[in-house]
Amino acid sequence: MKMFEEFQAFRRILCLCPCCGEIVRMSDLQLKHKGPTPKTWLDEYETKYSAMTEKENKFDEIKDKLREKATEKGRKEAVKVFNDSIDPKLKALKLNPYDIKPILNPVDFVVFNGMENKGNISNIIFLSKAVQNPALNDLRIQVDKAIKNKKYEWQVARIDEKGNIELE
Repeated sequence: MKMFEEFQAFRRILCLCPCCGEIVRMSDLQLKHKGPTPKTWLDEYETKYSAMTEKENKFDEIKDKLREKATEKGRKEAVKVFNDSIDPKLKALKLNPYDIKPILNPVDFVVFNGMENKGNISNIIFLSKAVQNPALNDLRIQVDKAIKNKKYEWQVARIDEKGNIELE
């Protein structure tokens, strides 16, 4: 319907032929041009847009491979940083740094032993540095009692690349 309305609008627009001076309706024009058409800003824009789209498509093809390589490189670098900066007592436990998750309160770290390499968690270790803070120590004692008495509920939450949280 929209095209029909545009066609009707073109019938109301009158043009004056520059060659013969005849008045014609725009809808009756049969435009032709001899020789090459002069380039306009729109032609240049369309050329650049096509080139950019082609580059984006090529990048999309290699993006996942680049992401995998960057992830692998980052993980290797993280192990180096971990080994250089970690407390020697924690380092002596020979834990996989990717299995260690910081909690910080009331326990410092939770280790999901075997999570990174095997995908199967063999045990869960709570790591904390001894402190002289009675309130924090009371919390740690409560955590210890809850674990020993099996008064806890375990739920796994995963965060995808888009930041969405999924509960298992």
